[in-house]
Amino acid sequence: MPKLLTVSDEIVESLWTERVAERFGSVDLVLAAGDLPFDYLDFLASALDRPLVFVPGNHDADLSGYSRRRGLWFASGFPARYPGPAGAVNADGRVVEVAGLRIAGLGGSIRYNEGPNQWTERQQARRAARLVRAARRRPVDVLLTHSPPLGVGDRDDPPHRGFACLHTVVQRLSPAVFVHGHIHPHGQPVPDRSMGETRVLNTVGYRILEVP
Repeated sequence: MPKLLTVSDEIVESLWTERVAERFGSVDLVLAAGDLPFDYLDFLASALDRPLVFVPGNHDADLSGYSRRRGLWFASGFPARYPGPAGAVNADGRVVEVAGLRIAGLGGSIRYNEGPNQWTERQQARRAARLVRAARRRPVDVLLTHSPPLGVGDRDDPPHRGFACLHTVVQRLSPAVFVHGHIHPHGQPVPDRSMGETRVLNTVGYRILEVP
């Protein structure tokens, strides 16, 4: 089974050292669920020499509108400096195949102010429908999001309420694992949850995960 290092939201200082390769060099892939410094993600991918797949969180820069052509990044048709992690795969709104896994991604949180990467429920539902269509009715191995689904590990306060549309995504794509961030445990244990046959886990900080 592929072994993953999953991270989000909180920097783990012991990972931001050269010894990370000694501890986690056996992983096949790094998954990032948002709200981490991009240079931190760059370091993990470089130190482990593994591919990195991410979705942006509500505190990350707006990465929409960038495209890569002939090795260069463009925005609005002009060469531009890409603000995201270099060499990483942005899975937001896409289905990507990396390290033998099909990974579907949706970044961002529920809209609670005018910051980037925030969506109303209706907006995220439209994005989710496009993601399901992009999967071409084929199941995925991993669903990677920043926010949790409504009622499954989210919170009652407006910024941390989950998305109801993610229930439909799970029903349609049947992921073995659903990885999200956004909900800080503040030192409390966070149990994994289930949505049917899908295992749902909060990866704030980091987790080591094997995907069947």
